[in-house]
Amino acid sequence: MQLLTDCRSRLYRSKGRASCQSAAELSPITAAMSSAAQRCALQELRSLMFSLVVSGLSLTLLLFTYRSDLTFQAVNPPEFQTSARPTEPYITTAGMTVIRGQTAQLLRINGSRTLLTSAYLEHRTKRKEVRIIAIMQRSERVKLHCHLHCRHQLHVSSAAVRIHRDHFRFRFGTADILCPVPSGCETPGYVAVTSAATKDEEIDNLEFLEVGNQIEQTTFPYNFTCCFSAMYDFTNVLQLVQSLEMLQFLGVNRVVVYKTNCSADVQRVLDHYSEKGLVEVIPWSLSKYLNVSRKASPQQSPGDIHYFGQIPALNDCLYRFMYRSRYVALHDPDELILPQTVGSWMELLPLLKKKYGADRCYTFENNWIPMEFELPPPKPNALPAVDQWQNVSGVNILAHLYREPFIPRRRQHNAKIIVNPRAVFATSVHGVLQPQKSCIWVDRKLARMYHIKPRGPPKHKEKQLIYEGRLLGYSSHLIPAVNAVLKQTGLLPEAT
Repeated sequence: MQLLTDCRSRLYRSKGRASCQSAAELSPITAAMSSAAQRCALQELRSLMFSLVVSGLSLTLLLFTYRSDLTFQAVNPPEFQTSARPTEPYITTAGMTVIRGQTAQLLRINGSRTLLTSAYLEHRTKRKEVRIIAIMQRSERVKLHCHLHCRHQLHVSSAAVRIHRDHFRFRFGTADILCPVPSGCETPGYVAVTSAATKDEEIDNLEFLEVGNQIEQTTFPYNFTCCFSAMYDFTNVLQLVQSLEMLQFLGVNRVVVYKTNCSADVQRVLDHYSEKGLVEVIPWSLSKYLNVSRKASPQQSPGDIHYFGQIPALNDCLYRFMYRSRYVALHDPDELILPQTVGSWMELLPLLKKKYGADRCYTFENNWIPMEFELPPPKPNALPAVDQWQNVSGVNILAHLYREPFIPRRRQHNAKIIVNPRAVFATSVHGVLQPQKSCIWVDRKLARMYHIKPRGPPKHKEKQLIYEGRLLGYSSHLIPAVNAVLKQTGLLPEAT
């Protein structure tokens, strides 16, 4: 093409000079122009033929690619990303700089307000089925159909819908959409869901979810996985690092964070632990799809769904690690389940299995540690010196060692669990909805949960609080581990 442009340019300049020549010189110049025009025309023809050949090859390649996709026309199923660095601008929330969160990758069913979160192959039922974790409007009555992609064929069947009973009176709740797997299709790779209102032309462009848990594993890469749901407006760097280090001491191999948004320093910490292989971050900002509530009830904070979509996140984590982790713990970054007679969960679980039986959901009583009180331990104990943490945002959990009095009749409030995920079909925030075996309460002399957070106006006087020194017993290992992480992430000077 450059040769053609140069040729036309030379011809144009020859014409310009010809217009200025005398009549006597016109005839030889015209002859020269004619010869140049012929050469340019020949070069132009060659260039045009070359362009046609290239275009033909490109069209052939495009048609081949298109035909290879005719057997399964679908948008690639969404994949959850792990600890992706945010690219969106910062926003300011409650005086703290918080990164705008990444949107959760959900699929909406056409003709319905139902949102699909993830899909997993169910091996434990009499008839194999695909279980889709969904968010549904509880009042909506719509007939749904499953489209299972298996061996380059689509199998269509009616779906069964089960809305979880724990919805806290919000309009939307967590649901299971169950798709029976037909004979001859033992391992469907993808699934789509349509409503009765879906038009024929829309079925040709379905969006599919990838079906997880294809193999019923009996060996697991992780012993303990901890699920942190609904991390939102999170700026508590110090407590997050302390909690993640404590969980490793307890035997946790994986921590899954369903993140709505957080500060830049918290993101730096999450990136550090992601690179280390401990943390997996799943974007969980639902504001694109729903008006999320910031509280546990619509009276406290009106919205479409409970507490940033916490319950569907917990159920997704349960199934996501069903065949990757021996046990799953469902609690938050400001909660720690601490054994009272041994040092780790690895040592605790054999004791629980011996006392209560295997494959149970173990429920741990909550103990409030109000952050409004910062009291020294009774002598001869002493708080360790951690002046180096003064400029790190967040709470030092080692400074809060007094709990509120335990009230037995209220022990069901705010309890959390450790469970064999293969023994559970559905879960909620403070307990299991569909266990294969009944849940048990763990004797608080064996283990209990500590919930370290602000409690608002004091409910008890200082002298009513009870000293809890269990956490302080980990301090000799915890402090150097936290210092190392803060230095590696640049949040603490190396010379400290």
